[in-house]
Amino acid sequence: MTEIFIHHTAIVDLGAKIGEGSRIWHWVHVCSQAEIGTNCSLGQNVFVGNRVKIGNDCKIQNNVSIYDNVTLEDGVFCGPSMVFTNVYNPRSLVARKNEYRDTVVKKGATLGANCTIVCGITIGEYSFVGAGAVVNKNVKPYALMVGVPARQIGWISQYGERLDLPLAGNASTTCKTTGIVYHLKNSAVYVM
Repeated sequence: MTEIFIHHTAIVDLGAKIGEGSRIWHWVHVCSQAEIGTNCSLGQNVFVGNRVKIGNDCKIQNNVSIYDNVTLEDGVFCGPSMVFTNVYNPRSLVARKNEYRDTVVKKGATLGANCTIVCGITIGEYSFVGAGAVVNKNVKPYALMVGVPARQIGWISQYGERLDLPLAGNASTTCKTTGIVYHLKNSAVYVM
């Protein structure tokens, strides 16, 4: 059994579920209904809301707030100071807590430093959102996204290397590092 590490400056509210081997660093706040999987790392100044689920082996870098209605599947990487939202049209003088939109980040996805994920979308498995991008639409699995607003410029492997595939059509390629074969069919990438 690997112990959980919680830094003495962190606040973990009673009732929060934290899996074995997870590390909660300086000035983190985890709310009482949050669920965090095994072997996760929450860097300095991370906030985790009540209605948040974080899978196993996730890395949340410094200064990330994960608000209610966000789900991170296993192996998600959240870069420093990246941003989640949960209300599409917030106003200080209008209560909209009953309008939170669900955001799901699928297995193995990377969200680069300072990117923004607008609520109500799904980020596909093993996709890669570049630093500073603003994502306001669903992202395909294995898609490489950059810019404001984010647009797809290619495909990326599970290992995190760019794949030699066109954006559309039918093609196959092999990851030079892992030997995994990736197939492009109907504008989607598959591993068989």
